[in-house]
Amino acid sequence: MNRYYIEDLHPVPPFNQPASELTIGTRPLKIHQENLFAEYLGQSLELKGVFKDSSQLIEVKGESVVYRDNLWFDKEFIQYFMKRAREGKKAARAAFSASDPAFRTYTLPLAHDLESDVDEDGNMIYVLDLWYFPDGYTRDVSPIKVPSDALEMGFFAVPGYMTMEQGDLTHYAPSRSVVSIESWVHLYFASIIFGTFARSGRLQTAIKSSFLTNLKILWAAVMEQKQFLAASGAVEIGSNSSIDPSAIIRGPVKIGDNVSIGAGSIIDNSTIGDNVNIDAGCVLFQSTVADGSFLPFRAALYLTTLMENVIVAQNTCLQMCVIGRNTFVGAGSTFTDFNMFGNVPIKAANRRGELEEVGQVVLGGAVGHNCRIGSGMVVMPGRMIESDVVLVASPQRRVINRNVTFAESDHHIYGSHMHPRFFPQPGEATTTLEAW
Repeated sequence: MNRYYIEDLHPVPPFNQPASELTIGTRPLKIHQENLFAEYLGQSLELKGVFKDSSQLIEVKGESVVYRDNLWFDKEFIQYFMKRAREGKKAARAAFSASDPAFRTYTLPLAHDLESDVDEDGNMIYVLDLWYFPDGYTRDVSPIKVPSDALEMGFFAVPGYMTMEQGDLTHYAPSRSVVSIESWVHLYFASIIFGTFARSGRLQTAIKSSFLTNLKILWAAVMEQKQFLAASGAVEIGSNSSIDPSAIIRGPVKIGDNVSIGAGSIIDNSTIGDNVNIDAGCVLFQSTVADGSFLPFRAALYLTTLMENVIVAQNTCLQMCVIGRNTFVGAGSTFTDFNMFGNVPIKAANRRGELEEVGQVVLGGAVGHNCRIGSGMVVMPGRMIESDVVLVASPQRRVINRNVTFAESDHHIYGSHMHPRFFPQPGEATTTLEAW
């Protein structure tokens, strides 16, 4: 089978990089896509071309799959689509129903690359830039609706004032996921809601529906003398990793190679990459930490995703945030996630820099690549800090209540040569990447 992809070069704020180069979970999106197709289609898959836009679809030859490279999907989504497309033996395009609760809640907000259409019954759908051609390009393409089959999960005991009269504060954990990465909010949804939350939902469904799965995890717990979700049936640990006996690990959890977890740490339904150091007393809940990151003592991540080589210093709390690679967040800083000023919806910037409602009652902020955030900073919900920014807490700026651009970085005050620009916006100059 042939593989083609459409290259999307639009930079995603605040990182100033295309979506394909950004890390989702613990892997860059481009590698994630290649791994999924290789896993599903094996060695028969061959890259045949890179397109600038969909007008080049006419160049597709033979049995082929084509996708846009800022489209994130999980294994279950691509398996469902490819299986039905191949069974139909005709050209197909992936789609989802506009009424699907998970896709309506997480895939549609801030997305402008999705096309609306109607199915054969007249119901509204959205079609994705993901095609299957059994024998080269043809204009006759049928949509295949992929259902999320989402399971509603969340925090049913949260006080009502935090839900803004929207009922219980819950998330939809889908069985199949897809999102067009156009904003940092989409990175959050893909890594956390479609990542850790969805994995937890799949495990819960498997335990309820499969006696063998339930028995396997229960047997591992009995043999290891651990609680049900703390045993190896729900916790995967890589090679050469060191975990203090007093640490609490509650699955589903995936821990990479050469990871160190200190005394008293709590890891709950999280994903940790390779060569990560988590010191004593840290707490990770529904979070992802990519390769090479370091969390000194008592750092806390709540539904937060860190890219590679991030340092989150002691007593810092990140809630529902996305942090770019090679970034430092100083001690005692807090990224808040709840709007305290009445029923004012949280907004975030789309790819064009315009503010839009994200449909979430609580949401944190985003920090770009190669940033230095000083100790004691407070960042309000939905705010972005652009790549290469340095912020030093001062009486004039300790609370970040609006987006911060590179031009507003504090290093311009102390000497611009001290912190070069490594991740510029289109048209700006760059320098050699800083050594860590």
